[in-house]
Amino acid sequence: MSKFLKITAVVAIVGLNPGPAFAEKFGLGRPPLPEEIAAWDGDIRPDGTGLPVGSGDAIDGEEIFAEQCAACHGDFAEGIDNWPKLAGGADTLDHDDPLKTVGSYWPYLSTAYDYIKRSMPYGNAGTLSDDEVYAILAYILYSNDLVEDDFVLSNETFFDVEMPNADGFIIDDRAVTEYPEWTGEPCMENCKEGEVKVTMRAMVLDVTPEEEAAESAATEEVAETETADELPALDPEQVKAGEKVFKKCKACHQLGEGAKNRSGPILTGIVGREAGTVEGFKYSKALEAMAGDGLVWDDASLRGFLKKPKAFMKGTKMSFAGLKKDSDLDAIMAYLASFSE
Repeated sequence: MSKFLKITAVVAIVGLNPGPAFAEKFGLGRPPLPEEIAAWDGDIRPDGTGLPVGSGDAIDGEEIFAEQCAACHGDFAEGIDNWPKLAGGADTLDHDDPLKTVGSYWPYLSTAYDYIKRSMPYGNAGTLSDDEVYAILAYILYSNDLVEDDFVLSNETFFDVEMPNADGFIIDDRAVTEYPEWTGEPCMENCKEGEVKVTMRAMVLDVTPEEEAAESAATEEVAETETADELPALDPEQVKAGEKVFKKCKACHQLGEGAKNRSGPILTGIVGREAGTVEGFKYSKALEAMAGDGLVWDDASLRGFLKKPKAFMKGTKMSFAGLKKDSDLDAIMAYLASFSE
């Protein structure tokens, strides 16, 4: 079959009805049957119309996410390189560099389900069962601290979840307010009075990998800068391994010279520091309470928090689910310790 015939056949099947005139002209195709349209029509509306029967929770979703999604989106939905971040970004939509995730930006949970079911996983779209999609979405919600890990997301509980940005969108009225301005006779000369000036440039674009040269240099010099009277000498290989683990944290935290607070505080000098003392960062009430009780980020407390944040600190805003492997904890502790103030 030629490429043209294949395209024509697809157009007819998916419901883009070529119509009698089209069919008669080329002698191909026919109007699709209702059941053929139904087989392709899997859209889900904001009001829940189209949701399939099924269910799943974050506990099962974590395993499915690790297998199907983590290669691009990270183990904790934090994103890898420039693949999209799905968690974090709370209260950043009014910032110069907002982080738009399912938790911070998406107004309707149905759009997340629809997109995952229709388009994911990348390169193998449409292979997830309805229950798997519910479980993955439950894990993404859990990673955004919107549900507990045992919350069962289903077609019946779907709208029990309150999306933080549900009221953040407005009706598109451009057809009335804007289209008339540029759909008439075009202006071809002297269209703007006065001098045209560039008043702003796109300076904040999340498309450039963060510089790691300073961090790498600090890692290489760790053994030389440590002294016998200070902390035990750090293993350069352990620090290097920790740098890889820290990629799970870089969406929210920065380290080293020039680091700035993001959705999480700067972590330079975190090891041994009193909790809640980074200047200019607004901490959660949960952390402020523990800081008031004298919490210090020593080895034990940091390990406990990084292993399972929500268990260590009830009410924490940190969406990171935790590091399960002791080897990852050892590595990240060495890496954090290599950045002293």
